[in-house]
Amino acid sequence: MLDGKGNIGEMPPPQPALTVLITGCSSGIGRATASEMASRGHRVFATARRRVAVADLAAKGMRTLALDVTDPESVAAAVAEVLREARHVDALVNNAGYGQYGAVEDVSAAEWRAQFDVNVFGAIAMIQAILPAMREDGRGTIVNVSSVAGKIPIPFAAPYCSSKHALEAISDSLRLEVAPFGIRVVIIEPGPIGTKFGERARTGVAKLLGRPGPYAAFYRGAERAMDTDFAAGRLPPEAVAKVIADAIESPRPKTRYPLTRMAKTFIPLKRFSTDRMLDRQMARSLGLPKGPAAGRKG
Repeated sequence: MLDGKGNIGEMPPPQPALTVLITGCSSGIGRATASEMASRGHRVFATARRRVAVADLAAKGMRTLALDVTDPESVAAAVAEVLREARHVDALVNNAGYGQYGAVEDVSAAEWRAQFDVNVFGAIAMIQAILPAMREDGRGTIVNVSSVAGKIPIPFAAPYCSSKHALEAISDSLRLEVAPFGIRVVIIEPGPIGTKFGERARTGVAKLLGRPGPYAAFYRGAERAMDTDFAAGRLPPEAVAKVIADAIESPRPKTRYPLTRMAKTFIPLKRFSTDRMLDRQMARSLGLPKGPAAGRKG
């Protein structure tokens, strides 16, 4: 192997095979991460609520398991099975999640709870289930897949954004709590990614478009923004998977990995802009009226 000066040097030692447990592998980032880790020679446990959804991954040499992160018995059974077979877990990738859209007032209490059950409490359940084994081994990496929405709130997406804000806070606290045990915590902050997640989001918005109420006129602008402003610089899930794999393999990963042009632009912008400036920019993107007259009678 050539070094930086063109001389022949020693080959770097091969990366030891790691055992990786990934949630939400039926599509998108989870599926791409499972394939990426397996291609690098790691032992992958790919999970989804329905095992049939990841059946093709088994044909590629991955171990597949049914896992519903909102079901304590399912979480316990899946983690126990992984530990029985592999005896340890080097990395947990908390990827399972979805986006609930709608104005704060329009989203029902049941929909709010369901959003947090998957995106927040599901991740917590996985972390709590896997930490004892990682702590006993004195090593491990927990990767929490957040979003640019975890830093930049978006109107008509408060349930999703707040769930990712919560995941960011959990990750920051957890990182310090488990560092003394040799466990690392990494946050992935993607912007728009070309996955079924976006298709499901559009399906959710489509339902809102026909819903009568004070916000009906605004949902159309939100739909346009999803297809234009917020979709700029979209990346394929494979690009995110490579970053996750690199972070797991790194001897000293970053605490955060913002991905896509949107994330790299808006997250730093929030640090240097006022709330009013960001509000104006967001309102322009969504086509929201400038003043309060839109909701005033008479």
